[in-house]
Amino acid sequence: MTDLTIRAGVVRPGLAPEARLQARAADLESAFLSEMLGFSGLLATESAFGGGAGEAQFASFLRDEYARKLVARGGLRLGQAFVDAMRRGVDNGE
Repeated sequence: MTDLTIRAGVVRPGLAPEARLQARAADLESAFLSEMLGFSGLLATESAFGGGAGEAQFASFLRDEYARKLVARGGLRLGQAFVDAMRRGVDNGE
């Protein structure tokens, strides 16, 4: 899966159904990772020159980008589990 496929949660038109499924799974994994990064507090700044309210407003954008990069490099390997679950849902008519 290329970074272009999952960039900013946009799935390019004309992708094969399997590629779209993989891209959606990558989007789901990156959303999960972004939330976990937020809860972990690893990206929180606690310096004398912290950005205050402005930094807090835009911190989610940085977390989202980190999460997308993590997924592009392999992530937590949840993508295949998500694909399998989505396939089961399609096969069952859900």
